[in-house]
Amino acid sequence: MTNTPTYVLITGASKGLGKAYAMVLAGMGKNLILVSLPHEGLGELSQSIRSEYGIDVAFYETDFLLNKNILDLARKVNEKYRLEIIINNAGIGGSCKFTDASTEYLEKIIQLNIYAPTLIIHELLPNLLKQKKAWILNVASMACFSPIGFKTVYPASKKFIQHFSAGLREELKANGVSISCVYPGPMRTNSVVSNRIEKYGLWGRFILMTPEQVAARSVRLMFKNKKNIVPGAGNKIYQFLMTFFPPRLVLNVATNMVKKELLSEKQQNT
Repeated sequence: MTNTPTYVLITGASKGLGKAYAMVLAGMGKNLILVSLPHEGLGELSQSIRSEYGIDVAFYETDFLLNKNILDLARKVNEKYRLEIIINNAGIGGSCKFTDASTEYLEKIIQLNIYAPTLIIHELLPNLLKQKKAWILNVASMACFSPIGFKTVYPASKKFIQHFSAGLREELKANGVSISCVYPGPMRTNSVVSNRIEKYGLWGRFILMTPEQVAARSVRLMFKNKKNIVPGAGNKIYQFLMTFFPPRLVLNVATNMVKKELLSEKQQNT
């Protein structure tokens, strides 16, 4: 088994931060198992990475809204691959008035942001524990540092990831598995997101990062066994301000920012 190649499993790998993680780790010569929803071009991406970096890239297209799909994926991975790293990146956000949210919307956030990463780790952890050294990187969000009105469930779901990661890290500290949690802020994933963040002016542009920047910094610190990873100077300052000022003030300011954003979008759509 010691001569069997090891793999990195990345969820939400077809675009954005997940794709950036794939490229960073491929550049380090790591074999990959990429996971995303169907019809997102994952096959083409896998072939491109395979050709460019000369590594093995497996891919699975599946929907984590169904627990059966998560269990099926874990079974296939455990049967075929020796895991070294899990990057739990798949998730979903969103902003809306809580009373306007559908039950499907709420269920989706809770399922993808809380239950799916928990179940993935539960099912794949025995695989990681077979290695002398292994890593788990869970993607939370800067939003977890304060409740936010008109987002409500999303920051709470990412707070779960923070506490889950810390507890699991403590539990596994003697077993050779390092657990890190990364807190990305706004990212330049597409022009729509970039334009929305830059409306906040100089501060918005200061904290805005690319997925490639976040991926490179968080992978580097993951391998240094860093517990909590806040990438970028702007986000570090933002985190400090969120802990320095009274929680009530932070909640009020953050909620008003989201409220203004929703009103702006509503006016543009009318």
